[in-house]
Amino acid sequence: MSMNDATSAVVPATMRDSMGGAFAAWTAPRGRAIPVAARAWQVCAHVANAGVIDTDEGIVLVDCGLPKDGEELLSLVRSVTSAPLHTLIYTHGHIDHAFGLGPFLAEGGRPPRIIAHRNVVERFRRYSRTAAYNAAANTRQSGGPGPGRPATWWPSRVDEFFWPDTTYEDSLTISVGGEQIILRHAMGETDDATWVWVPGRKLACVGDLWIDGFPNAGNPQKVQRYPEEWARNIRAIAAHEPHAVLAGHGMPLLGVEYIRERLTTMAAYLEYITEYTIGALNAGLDHNAIVTGFRAPSRFANLPYLRPIHDRPEFVVRNVIRRYGGWWNGRPADLLPPTTAEHARELVALAGGAGAFVVRARELAGSNLPLACQLAEWAVLGEPDSVEAHRCLIDVFTARLADETAYQARGIYRTAINASRGRLAELGAAEG
Repeated sequence: MSMNDATSAVVPATMRDSMGGAFAAWTAPRGRAIPVAARAWQVCAHVANAGVIDTDEGIVLVDCGLPKDGEELLSLVRSVTSAPLHTLIYTHGHIDHAFGLGPFLAEGGRPPRIIAHRNVVERFRRYSRTAAYNAAANTRQSGGPGPGRPATWWPSRVDEFFWPDTTYEDSLTISVGGEQIILRHAMGETDDATWVWVPGRKLACVGDLWIDGFPNAGNPQKVQRYPEEWARNIRAIAAHEPHAVLAGHGMPLLGVEYIRERLTTMAAYLEYITEYTIGALNAGLDHNAIVTGFRAPSRFANLPYLRPIHDRPEFVVRNVIRRYGGWWNGRPADLLPPTTAEHARELVALAGGAGAFVVRARELAGSNLPLACQLAEWAVLGEPDSVEAHRCLIDVFTARLADETAYQARGIYRTAINASRGRLAELGAAEG
């Protein structure tokens, strides 16, 4: 079995641990320096990859990981080369790709040049302004705070960022040690993304434009994504006929035909989702009908390298709706709605109490988990001190969690479960 075949094996939905299950492919390269071209490696500390391009003038490092992973990343780099760090290139400004430079700086010597698209600077400024929100959202994405799961750290002070000293708009060509390196802007998961092309080695470093899974183009808690541009840019990368592609997460892709097939198929999937959504908007469907009506074609959904281990196609549908149709969902009462608490209390009161919701949610749990979860959530919102409502929510969301592969959805479901467990503890009640 080839390296790519081995790491594209389907992740069973029955795997319960959100990191061990959903991220099995992403952690496959951890602790390894994988050669991808002459004097070039993909290295991985934890789940995010970095590219190492060794030149006669020093190392060009593409991305530098999470803050806590900097020491491991440095050790991996030093396992293959002792050359000084000359240049750092950010493929984008996400926290798992642009914050692990500290240990490299601690080595001393000339500080590296740091290059990024100009929007990385704007991202860092936005991160500083929204640090509390991002910390909460990322904690929730990983399942919420709890024993062994502290709240996520998020940068806010100026000195917590490694700021680029060189930025560009559309493209930039640099030379390091006689090696030509081309940077190109590529909107996709982010508006600040760069893909790096090293023509002399037929090597592309693409960051999160490829993650060995369904593309992260619809994250429900994050800013706008760009699936149309993503598809165009990934096709442009394939057109260069790289011999190796360094992924943002997961194993590298090797071989011209192998790479072309995967990149162009992913592009086609994003294009399909976009056209479906715009067509449904033009047909006058409300947002919920558009999302619940989406069906992934088997020619995409059955491919192991497009499995929803992080994002889901339904979330991308939502993102396209937001981009082209605004935030209103099409229902007049939701334009200026009552508070959620008022809405929930009234529904529960009309039903004669949370117990009716609990009974029906449990009846539906075996046949319609989305509806069962909705009813359990209304029960908890309508009667926050109902022990049976919290027990029901824990049960139905646990069942839904068991069938969910996407990390983003799993984190939100797990956070809801943990919140009800915490409330039961406050009420002095057992989980049941």
